[in-house]
Amino acid sequence: MEKFDVVVIGTGPAGEGAAMMLAKNHRRVAVVERYAEVGGGCTHWGTIPSKALRHAVKTLGDVRRNPLLRKLTSGLQVTLPQLQSQADGVIEAQVQMRRRFYERNRVPVLEGSARFLDLNTLEVVPHAGDPFTVQAGQFVIATGSRPYHPPGLDFSHPRVLDSDTVLQYPDTPFEITIYGAGVIGCEYASIFLNLGVKVTLVDTQERLLSFMDEEIAEALSYHLRDQGCIIRHNEIFDHLEARESDVVLHLQSGRSIKSDVLLWANGRTGNTDGMNLQAIGLTPNLRGQLAVNERYQTAVPNVFAVGDVIGPPALASAAYQQGGAVGRYIIDVAVPSPRMDLIPSGIYTIPEISSVGRTEKQLQDAGIPYEIGHTHFKSLARAQMTSQPVGMLKILFHAETLEVLGVHCFGDNASEIVHIGQTVMASRDINNLRYFIDTTFNYPTMAEGYRIAAYNGLNRLA
Repeated sequence: MEKFDVVVIGTGPAGEGAAMMLAKNHRRVAVVERYAEVGGGCTHWGTIPSKALRHAVKTLGDVRRNPLLRKLTSGLQVTLPQLQSQADGVIEAQVQMRRRFYERNRVPVLEGSARFLDLNTLEVVPHAGDPFTVQAGQFVIATGSRPYHPPGLDFSHPRVLDSDTVLQYPDTPFEITIYGAGVIGCEYASIFLNLGVKVTLVDTQERLLSFMDEEIAEALSYHLRDQGCIIRHNEIFDHLEARESDVVLHLQSGRSIKSDVLLWANGRTGNTDGMNLQAIGLTPNLRGQLAVNERYQTAVPNVFAVGDVIGPPALASAAYQQGGAVGRYIIDVAVPSPRMDLIPSGIYTIPEISSVGRTEKQLQDAGIPYEIGHTHFKSLARAQMTSQPVGMLKILFHAETLEVLGVHCFGDNASEIVHIGQTVMASRDINNLRYFIDTTFNYPTMAEGYRIAAYNGLNRLA
């Protein structure tokens, strides 16, 4: 029986973040991975393939809208499987790179499913061969999540898909219904709209992305509708008729929606089943998620949990930081708690959304005096050159101190643009709206939108 200082279960972003931090600080660490290759759901079924598909669809749309290329591509027909195949090379490159990380840092990857025997012993059951056990002083559960499957919905039917199986759908549907208008639902709605598919997006809430800044979310809603998306708010699933040639979604309101396929995008479940967690006194919630404290420590002191398995924010970027934070704490319990309030959110619709800091509603609820600075992308030379005029940059700042409190962006490359605001917000020395005015930005760039938004905000002050 091999003994390690720490065993990490899962090789997605959270597990990798923990393992690399520990290995680089001379801890003897191993990782357990149930699948044949490292990378987790992020690499194989989630972030990487879906964003690669999104990029391929966006590129196709940009080419078709380009007046120089429109005639050449007018008769071009591209199928969903052809676009999905573009992700294969990216996935392979990611897997090879991440496997080298473990090899170079001398972290053994133990292939198999993990099952706790006691507080310090883990049984690993490989796909082939006999089970074996490993021991460690501490464990990090980073097993991720999978799409939630409600009881009674037959996902074995070829026209009933989730966010994993949609990537293997063998054809381009004419019409799709997406149930669930969270991040995944909005992203796939945008992808299919840009493929020319008729999309009905069913939202269980009264507006899209209620956790986002309302103005930004409304901009996305308008843009989706402008592309032809039908959005149904405040609707609840009742039952589904899955037939040979189509599906009919029945809602509690009495409305029925017929389409070629249904994409269920309403919630996720933590991958904690089969781990025998009861043997160490841990009980996941009804969605398979584990409760943790500010140090990502479970109710069992030597067992930590990070990433999607603990629930929101369920971002690959946040998961990696959480894993690294656990690694630092295991190395030195006196290390300060990580600052998690400046983790940006990225929603890869077309165009995309990114946000960091507080929203208008949060500032209003807290009674903080604030003002807003706007830039509309249609006024930026770079956006005009690239034919990407849709979108805006929004800065929220304190009306008295000018402290930057939130940055929200909707438009092409929003997930890149937001990092400028994030850096300013994280700095104690320059966290002030005037930084954007006093700094020279390259011209023409999208980044200069910060300067314009800063001037716009200052002009609003009394």
